Amino acid sequence: MTRLAIMVLPATRHSPRARGEGWGPIVATGERYNPLGEHPDGYLSYSPDGRMYAIITGDNRIKPHDVAPTDEERVKLHRTMIAYAGTYTVDAEKVIHHVDISWNQAYTGTDQIRFYKLDGSTLTITTVPNKSPTDGREGRGILVWEKVRAPTR
Repeated sequence: MTRLAIMVLPATRHSPRARGEGWGPIVATGERYNPLGEHPDGYLSYSPDGRMYAIITGDNRIKPHDVAPTDEERVKLHRTMIAYAGTYTVDAEKVIHHVDISWNQAYTGTDQIRFYKLDGSTLTITTVPNKSPTDGREGRGILVWEKVRAPTR
């Protein structure tokens, strides 16, 4: 089962979890594909103090044979994830992630523009046209998140 998490509104005081219903870049040809597989996993959070983080991993990731992966395992793990954190600004149509730290140093210090649509408990985020950080193909990323309740204790 795919699990993705998000805190949608800066004024929200709790941390809801969400499940992703699927995502994938649309390349210039109109083709849709899922570079991280059909069931990516991850978290996306926006906090009231203006900080955010995102981590997404592909489905069917390898499990290293040891705590310290081999170089080959490390490459496979790196290719099946996206992760960054920083601050954010939001307006009526878009959120901009101001990246302070990332899994790919090319993202650090950049602004990642994301258009969003909130429909009930479903949040759809669409990137501007860009090169996919997983395989370099040109397109737009579309991520669909479903808000769910935090677990009870």
